[in-house]
Parts: sequence; structure tokens; C-alpha cells
Amino acid sequence: MASSEQLTNSAHFSVENIGGIDRTEVDIPPGVTVLTGKNATNRTSFLRSIMCAMGSERASLKGDADEGRVEMTLDGETYERAIKRVGDGVSFEGDGYLDDPAVADLFAFLLETNDARQAAARDEQLRDVIMRPVDVDAIRAEIRRLESEKGDLNDELARIESRKRDLPELERRRNTLREQIEAKREELADLEAKIDDSSRDVEQGRKEQAELESKLQELRQTRSELESIRRKIERQEESISSLKRERSDLESDLDDLPESPMGDHQNLESEIDRLRTKRQDLNTDINELRSLIQYNEERLDAEDYDLLQDGGAAADDGSGSLTDQLVDSDSETVVCWTCGSSVEREQIESTIDRLKALRTEKVETLNDVKSRLEALKEDQREATRKQRRRTELERKLDDIDAELDRRDDQVDALKQNREALTEEVESLESEVESLESADFDEILTLHKEANQLEFEIDSLESDLDEVTGEIEDVEADVQRADDLRETRADLVDELTDQRTKIDQIEGEAVDSFNDHMESILELLGYENIERIWIERIEAPGASEGQTRFELHIVRTTENGAAYEDTIDHLSESEREVTGLIFALAGYLVHDLHESVPFMVLDSLEAIDSDRIAALVEYFADYADFLVVALLPEDAQALDDRFTRVTSI
Repeated sequence: MASSEQLTNSAHFSVENIGGIDRTEVDIPPGVTVLTGKNATNRTSFLRSIMCAMGSERASLKGDADEGRVEMTLDGETYERAIKRVGDGVSFEGDGYLDDPAVADLFAFLLETNDARQAAARDEQLRDVIMRPVDVDAIRAEIRRLESEKGDLNDELARIESRKRDLPELERRRNTLREQIEAKREELADLEAKIDDSSRDVEQGRKEQAELESKLQELRQTRSELESIRRKIERQEESISSLKRERSDLESDLDDLPESPMGDHQNLESEIDRLRTKRQDLNTDINELRSLIQYNEERLDAEDYDLLQDGGAAADDGSGSLTDQLVDSDSETVVCWTCGSSVEREQIESTIDRLKALRTEKVETLNDVKSRLEALKEDQREATRKQRRRTELERKLDDIDAELDRRDDQVDALKQNREALTEEVESLESEVESLESADFDEILTLHKEANQLEFEIDSLESDLDEVTGEIEDVEADVQRADDLRETRADLVDELTDQRTKIDQIEGEAVDSFNDHMESILELLGYENIERIWIERIEAPGASEGQTRFELHIVRTTENGAAYEDTIDHLSESEREVTGLIFALAGYLVHDLHESVPFMVLDSLEAIDSDRIAALVEYFADYADFLVVALLPEDAQALDDRFTRVTSI
């Protein structure tokens, strides 16, 4: 299950002044490469050189050098990185193979101090380790954005569906209006015919008739204006009622929002700043401890440290090999590189163990600070959201109040206009009445009826235009609804992917660990271990993503009875295997087999040789290059087809 694009060419490494290495060049072919040798033969330093070439900053500079270098040539590309001493620390320059090596540091570079390997072996915050490379906040923000967009689409589709239900009634109303207009026009045509007949009987040049017809025309226009004003007033009053309902809803929403005193915001900000400072201090302490531990371990492993029982005198007489001079079978002592005195090697190792324990305590404290910091940030985001919502509601209320005032002014103006037009109509009607005479009674009546019909036709045609426009708008919306539904379906799919992304990663990690753990236990044949598995547990009352991984160890007694044990009771070998399989699960769930060609393994001495061989065979299926550092006696158990590097 190595990466889809298999790397078939060897990787060439050129290393200077890294860890305990002065200068070396090594070719690493695809597959398994075993770095075999005794302690203090720079195997770990070379593994860290590979990591450095990949982009990691977990490599150290040789104690007596100011600058080191790693160059890797892989598939025709060359990657070079330099390490330079800067004050009490070091700086890294150049581009490694990976743009961001953080995930590889966690799941591909499995040295003794690897966080994933140690967390599993100690049953520490397993879920947090797996999810560390995942930007959970970004996922949640995207979920909120998609939910908001989907809500807008749902509202729009609901509005369209509501208008679609009105369509049959609108169609009926349009047909009715057309029928009414047609009937009125027929009636008007009959009246106009009668008027023509009557007009032939009346002297055409009489001044009274012309004046009367002018007044009738003016009366019809004035009535039309009056009806138009009435309609405008009705529409404005409907809008005012709608605005008042909206204002009531907004005021209700505003009442539901609690007041958030400024002091609460300031306290949150102050506590967040304090926790950020604490997190930064803890990170600094942890990095310093990691560097200190790494430096001391490499000093112990390096072939040029001053490890002589007599302080180095034996090295001058040329007797025996360097390794024989460095180690005394009875009482191994070391020249302390901090104070220059000779101390027991075990004393330095004990100090390193205490430093590791201190680092573990600080990591636990850091995780707690991160959790508290995240909770406070969420509280702050929620408070900010509510405050923004309150501000938005208050702004909308102000806008509505201003709009209501404007529309009230418009209604007042329209009513004044209506009163004036009403008075004008009454005046015109009086004038028409005064112009009527017996000779013109019939024709005047016909003209009045015609004027009224024309007014009614104009009104009906205006209604017809409005209904037709509304029908066209609804039909356009109905046609657009299919596109909106497709957009919503895509949004729902994307939302489902985002909502399940965290669950998928956690579920895949648990399944991967459980499957591989079952296979490796069967392969390695540990006695009386029935099963080691992780259970994914949802914390009661927790928000989305707040789960934990619980590690279970099931043993069997001599009579076959099963019982649950704790990881504390596993042997060191069993714990190491558990940690390595957990790291492998993270390696696979984050798809590192597709992007990181190298996996490195170190510090497997707690596992017996035959099981190391089986473990290496198992891991070999998942990386293009698997580089393992082993003692000679452990390396003998591995298949002869694997590449050996015996000198660095």
C-alpha cells in the first residue's frame, strides 16, 4: 500500500555536521533499508538527517560546528537544507521535500520521542494526537457558512413555492378581468353608437354641447386621478402594516438576546491573553526540553563523546578499539559535557528520564491550556456574534422607523391630494348638472354612462397589467426554482461532507488502529493478549467533535477467561508495538503514504529480534522508503533481501 506513484530511484544523501556525523554520503534504495551497528554509530543522527531533508526541524547541529548541511537527491530533484548556529539556538535554511513537515513529524518519523508513538504507549490524549493536523475551527466555520447559505436558499424556495400556489388564483383573476374588460368594451361600443344616433338629432354647433363635453372629459380624468390616489394610499397602508409586523418580530428577537456587559468581554479577552501567554511559555519550555533531551541523547550516542573510565587516557596508548575504550564492563562512566567531571552513565540517563517526565507534564498542561483557550475563544465568538446580531437588529429597527415615518408622510400627502380631488369632482359634477337641459338630457346621460365605463375599463386594464406582471414574476421564479434546488442539493452534499469530516477521520483512525493491531498481535504472537483496541466515545453533553479515544486491553487467563487490563501492565515491548501501530494508523488516515516517501524507525530494542523482523516486514508495505536503525543482533533476524548500511 505504498504511494500510488512508486519511487524507483535511489535517494542519495550528503550530510555534514549533523548530530554526531562529521561527513557522510549514503544511498538509500526504495524498500527497506537497515542501519545496523552498535550504539554511538550515528544511526539516529542519520535518521534525523533524512527528516531534515524532508523539511523537519528536529535535527541538531554537531556540538563543535557552527554550520551543518543535508542534501538529498530524489527522482532527479535535489533538496538542500542548512543548519546554522544562532546564539543559543539554531536556524534552518533551504527548502525540504515537504512544504509542511508537521504531520510527517507526527506520524512518519517514528523516533523514540515521537509524540504519536509515546502518546499511544502511555494512553495519553489519543484523539487529540490524531486530530492535531486537522483545522477543526476552519471546518466548523465552513459548516456555519454552508448552513447560512442553505437557509437562504430554503427561504427563497419556500417563497417561490408559496407564490406558485397563488398562480391558479392569479390566472383565474386575469381571465375574469379580461372577460370584464371585454364586456365593458362591448357595453361602451353600444353606448357610443347610441350617442352617435342622438348627436345627429342635436344641433352640432351649440356652444353648450361643446362646453358640456369638455366638462365631462375633465370629470372623467379627475375621477381617474382620484381612483389612482386611493390605490396608492391602500398600497402605502399595506406596506406600513407589513413594516410594523416586521418591527414587532425584530423587537421580539432583540428582547430574546441577553445584554452582554462590556466587563464580560474584557474579562474574556484578558483571560484569553493570559492563556495565550501561558501557551507560548509552555511551548517554549517544551521546545527547550526537547532540544535538551535530544542533545544529551545524541551526545550519549555519538562516537566521539568523552566516555572513558580514566578520563581519556586510555585513548592515547592506542590499545583496543574505540568502542572497547568507551565502555567498561564493570563501571561505565562519562565525562560530563556540562561540568567536566566524571559521572556514572546511569546518572545522566536518569537525568534525561526526569527531563522527559517534566516535558510530559508540560505537554499535559499545554493540552489543558489549549482546551481551556479554545472554550474561551468559543465563548468570545458567541458573545461577539450575539453583539453583532443585537447591533444588526437595532440598525434594522432604526431603518424601519425611518421608513415608517417616510411612508406616513407620503400617506398624509396622498390623503390631502385625495381630499382636493374629491372636492374637484364634486365641483365638476355640479357644473355638469348646471349645463344639462331638457334637450340634452338623453345625450348627457349617455355621455355620463360612457365616461363611467371608460373609467371602469381603465381601472380594469390597470388591474390586468398588475396581475399579468405578477404572473410573469411567479413563472420566472418557478423556472429558477429548479436551478436553486440543484444548488441546494450540492450544498447539502458539501455540508454533509463537512459535518462528517471529523467523524470520518476519527472513525478511520480507530478502524485502522483496530484492524492493524489485530493483525500485528496475531503476527507477533504475544501470549495472553486477546485484543488491544480503541473505542471512540462521545463525551456526554459535548459539542460537535468533542469525542475521546479509550484504549482497551483484553487479556486471557490460563484457563481461557478474558478480562480487561490497563496499558500500565503491558510489557515494554507490547507498549512499543502499540505506539507504533497507533502512529501507523495516523500515517494512513492522513494519507502520508501518498505524499511522504520516507518512514523512519528507531529505538526498537525493547522488542525481541524475531518480532522486530515481523514488524519491519509489516511496515514495509506502507512506505516507498522504510529506514530502520537496529543493533547488529536484531538486524540478523531480518530478511537478507533488505539493504544494509553498516557505516555512516
